[in-house]
Amino acid sequence: MAGWTTPYDLLREELTQRRDEGCRIPAQLRQAFAELHHDSDAWNTAAIDPLYDALMALPDDEALAAREPNDLAAIRALRPNGPRDLQWQPNDADLVDRLHGAWTGRATGCALGKPCEMWARKDIKSYLQARGDWPLRDYFSGRAASDGRSMGCAPSQREQIAYMEADDDIHYTLVGLGVLEQHGPGFGWNDVARYWMEHIPVVYICTAETQALLNLQNRSCRFGGRPAVTAAFTRRHRNPYREWIGAQIRADGFAWACAGKPELAAEFAWRDASWTHERNGIYGEMLVAAMQAAAFVEHDPLRLVAIGLSEIPQECRLAQAVRLTLEWCAASSDWETVMARLDAHFAGMSAVHTINNACVCVVALLCGRMDTFDAVNISVAAGMDTDCNGATVGSIVGAAAGRSAFRDDLAGRLHDEIRPAMIGFGRVTMRELAERHLAVWKRVDAHHRGITPTAAAPAAATAAATAAA
Repeated sequence: MAGWTTPYDLLREELTQRRDEGCRIPAQLRQAFAELHHDSDAWNTAAIDPLYDALMALPDDEALAAREPNDLAAIRALRPNGPRDLQWQPNDADLVDRLHGAWTGRATGCALGKPCEMWARKDIKSYLQARGDWPLRDYFSGRAASDGRSMGCAPSQREQIAYMEADDDIHYTLVGLGVLEQHGPGFGWNDVARYWMEHIPVVYICTAETQALLNLQNRSCRFGGRPAVTAAFTRRHRNPYREWIGAQIRADGFAWACAGKPELAAEFAWRDASWTHERNGIYGEMLVAAMQAAAFVEHDPLRLVAIGLSEIPQECRLAQAVRLTLEWCAASSDWETVMARLDAHFAGMSAVHTINNACVCVVALLCGRMDTFDAVNISVAAGMDTDCNGATVGSIVGAAAGRSAFRDDLAGRLHDEIRPAMIGFGRVTMRELAERHLAVWKRVDAHHRGITPTAAAPAAATAAATAAA
């Protein structure tokens, strides 16, 4: 089964993924893949499927698997101590301002990074230098220069930008809001999946999300019968992208509804991520969600990172990489120096992997000193998945600052407007979305404190979700 790309490319990515999981891949299997041709065998499923099945049947590295579980209870058993609830009870005006800042930061960072998505750091720098725009301090210009290079996403370029254009990094934040409005704090992974199918055009769904959605549709029984589908199947079957960044970019809508409650935010993130991702793919969303929820209260970047790390397994590869990044940042406050070490350490890793991009966000927050302008610029100039990282960093610094303190150097030119390409969401202002998120936060907070039962919440939602995984 193909989805995001050809069967050949899925197998190629799976070889890398299984290697990353510590699996020992026999030489004969690697040789059989090497004998395939990337063009003429791109759709040769008769040759590819047996190799894929053999690859997935190989035993896991038991020690690494034990450090990197997918089950929520097991994840929590391996996490370090942390402040699970910051006991924040804001007034409506303060929370709306913070939510408005979070929405503004996410949109600003996303728009800034869209034209150079997937560019390497050196290519971004040379493009800007050729136009006299280095260091990055403005939206990318599409004007011609001596290098003859061009970039896409014209509505997000300096010459045209007037709003936040449609993008998956914004759509998934709207999903979080919509799912919570529709299902309340007791939502499950299947509620998220159904919401996708009803609201997001398939052309806006990528990599791990594409594969998981195909798996769900192929195993679901729409009219009668028990669906033979589990989160464990949808996230893994023919899905070599299960540790890529897709889940990490989906945290915000759920995390903001848990402002001040990092543990609950991480749980919501787990429910959202566990049907499309595994291991560090899940942890990326949990890490970011905890940081985003805490940023409404805690504004020190080191403490925010520590709170994020307190919600994921202490010895998973993501946690180890983040701690290493913190060491690099402690040794130098120059973000380019830190990024040079990061690029060298993660050479060969996909530019849309969870781990390296999460580390970029850490660099931007620390070296950018949580500034709503500097941190976002660094997150994009650092390269890799630029719109995703710009949006994530913008979300965190925006929640910490609030809209009233958010610098308008970039944000002002979006005119507070988002134009998504989703069913049920037309042109909307970020202020309106902040007010809707306020209502959701109140509902989640009341449920969390046991004040008001939520009719839409299934009994023992967390236990049921964990069992489904």
